[in-house]
Amino acid sequence: MIPKHSSALLISDIHLTPSMPLTAQRFFDFCEKEAPKAEAVFILGDLFEYWVGDDAAAHSPFQQEVKSAIANLSTKTKTYYMHGNRDFLIGHAFLKKTGMTLLPDPSAVEIAGEKYVLSHGDALCSADVGYQIFRGWVRKSWIQKLFLRLPVTWRRNVAQHLRSNSHVQYQRTKQSAGAHMKTNVTTEACAASLRDMDGQKLIHGHTHLPAHHQESSKGQEWQRWVLSDWDLDHPDAVLPRASALAIDQNGVRYLDLIKA
Repeated sequence: MIPKHSSALLISDIHLTPSMPLTAQRFFDFCEKEAPKAEAVFILGDLFEYWVGDDAAAHSPFQQEVKSAIANLSTKTKTYYMHGNRDFLIGHAFLKKTGMTLLPDPSAVEIAGEKYVLSHGDALCSADVGYQIFRGWVRKSWIQKLFLRLPVTWRRNVAQHLRSNSHVQYQRTKQSAGAHMKTNVTTEACAASLRDMDGQKLIHGHTHLPAHHQESSKGQEWQRWVLSDWDLDHPDAVLPRASALAIDQNGVRYLDLIKA
C-alpha cells in the first residue's frame, strides 16, 4: 500500500546548519504555520547541511532544536522523510524521536487522487558517473557502519571536507554549461525511474533548479516538478529562496515561503 493523502506539502534541500540562522528560523516557522495545514509533509532529503550520525546530533543544541520542531509537527500532520546526499546517515534513532516515517528513494505516493513518484534526485544525475560510483559506495551498510565507528570529530572533519569539495563543484557548475548538464538529472534516468514505478508524475529536489517540466522520451511522456533549495542567509551571493510544492484538490502549485 502506498501512502495516500488528500493534501500535502513537499520540501527539500533546506540544508539546516547553525551558520544559516535565517533559513533555520524560516523552517521552524514553516513547521508551526504552513505545514500543519496539510494532511502530510514530505521532506525529500538534505534537511541538514550534513549529518555524521544520530549520536553526534545528541550533543548538538541546534540539531536538538530541529528535532523538537519536527517532533511537534509530527503530532499534527503525517511527516515523511527521504534521505538526501548530505544526510543519508540519518538513522532510526532520529526518525523515532521526530516521529517521521522513512521513505525509500524512489517512492510512489497518492496525493489528492493522483499518483506521484518522489525522489531526492541525486540518483537521477546519471551523467555524473564519478558521483554515482561514490554514491554507490557510501550507501553500502558496511561502509556506513565503519564510518560511524570513527570519533565524532573525525566524522565532522570528513563531512566538512566533502562539503567544501561540493561547494567548489557547485561554483564550477554555475560557470560551465557542460558541468551543469553533468550534475543535472537526465531524461533517461527520469524515464527509467517512472517506468519502474509505473508513474507519469515525478517530484524531486537536489538540483536547486525549481521548475515544472513537460517531458517525453521514446513515446513515454511525463511531468516533472523540481523543488527549491532554501537560502535566506546569503542575499549578496544568491536571491533569497524558500518554497514548498503544495498539492491538493486544486492541483499542484509552488508556495512562496519568503512572502508568506
